[in-house]
Formats: sequence, structure tokens, C-alpha cells
Amino acid sequence: MCDCAKCLSASALVTPRRRLLLGAATLAAFGATGWLPTANAEVPSNDIGGEEALKRLMAGNARYAANKPNMRDFSAGRAALVKTQKPIAAILSCSDSRVAPELAFDQNPGDVFLVRVAGNFVNDDGLASFEYAAKFLNVPLILVLGHNNCGAVDATVKVLKEQAELPGHLPELVNAIKPAVERASKGEPKNLLAAAIAENVRLAVQRLQTAQPILRGMVEQKKLMVAGGVYDLASGKVKLV
Repeated sequence: MCDCAKCLSASALVTPRRRLLLGAATLAAFGATGWLPTANAEVPSNDIGGEEALKRLMAGNARYAANKPNMRDFSAGRAALVKTQKPIAAILSCSDSRVAPELAFDQNPGDVFLVRVAGNFVNDDGLASFEYAAKFLNVPLILVLGHNNCGAVDATVKVLKEQAELPGHLPELVNAIKPAVERASKGEPKNLLAAAIAENVRLAVQRLQTAQPILRGMVEQKKLMVAGGVYDLASGKVKLV
């Protein structure tokens, strides 16, 4: 029969040791996957190249989709970020509340420069933001991130196929996405919405790659990489397109 006093005493001695070992293992694992912010840490360089930046994002997405994201102390590292930021990627994302790029790619504060607009298309304001990120923050990667069941793309499909009418400034949003739906329709896909979402990402990637006077030159000089992907709402996985 168990001696409760002895059991409690043994538990009290073992638990701190186990916690220490687990903590050390956890820190080692985190350190292998990226920057571990601390109160006195310096922000690491983002001079890593577009391929490496994309690799880090996709590794983070794998952790997120597996429900094994890195644990973080969000209060740590804030002081270092006050003076500078060195994001590894700039992301163009839909404004959809179900899509959270920092979480989907399991990144720290300061790792991602984010531009959002419903339908994740490139307008002049967004383009200026990416020019700033590339020219002055030296991001090595721009990623266009669409997602399945996108309401903005679906609305555009309905306007073109069913002559639906939208109020306010929504027709301007439709006009921006319209070329992607038209191009996707030419292939007569079984799922027009899914095809248009992917095509919308491709068109945004193309515009960013060729945007003058800043981004095109940086892409040609291999100082900047532009890629695209589609986020699956159910699984959390990002598929590159």
C-alpha cells in the first residue's frame, strides 16, 4: 500500500528535475527552427535569400498544420524590435478573418511584413508597401497567399456568371479580380472557384515580379523572390502554386 507522504516527497523532488530537462529539450528544439526572442536579443539578419525564407515559412506551416507550433513568450524580444525590423518575408494575404499568416507559418513577431486586402490582389497602395519592404527592409521573399472558399473571388464569379449586383465600392474589388476569373474560365475547370483562386494568386505573383521601377530589377538581380500559395481553411496547409 502506498505511503502518501513518501510519494508526495518523491514527486516534489522529481517534478522540478523533469521540468528542467523538458525545458532544456524544448529550448534546443526551438533554437533549431528559428529565432528565439529574448529580452536582450538582437534581431537576426534577414539576408538569407528567397529560397531559404520560403523554406522557413513552409516548415512553419508544417508545424502549424500538425498542431505543433513553437511555444513563445511574446513579451520577449519586444525591446529589440523597437529599433529595427528584419522580416524574412512580405506576404500579400486576403483579409478573411479565418486566415492568419503569422500563425499559419508559425513565425515570431517581426518575421513577417503583411499586406492584406479582400481577394489578395495587387493594387497601387499594396504595391508601394511591397516596394518599401523590398527596398528598405530588404525582405528576400514576397509571398502571395490565397485561400480556398474565398468570398471575394466567389463574388466575382457570381457577378460574371450570374450578373449579380453588389453595393458600394464592392464592384471595384470585383474589377480587380475579374481577370483571374476570366482566365480560369477559359480552361473550363470542374471547380471554377478553386481554379480562379489559384489564377488570382498567379496573376498577383506576375504583377509583383514585373512591377517597375523597383521590384522587377530586384527579381532579375535575384535579390528578391516572388512566390504564391493557397491556404486550405480546414487543414491549415499551404500549397504552393
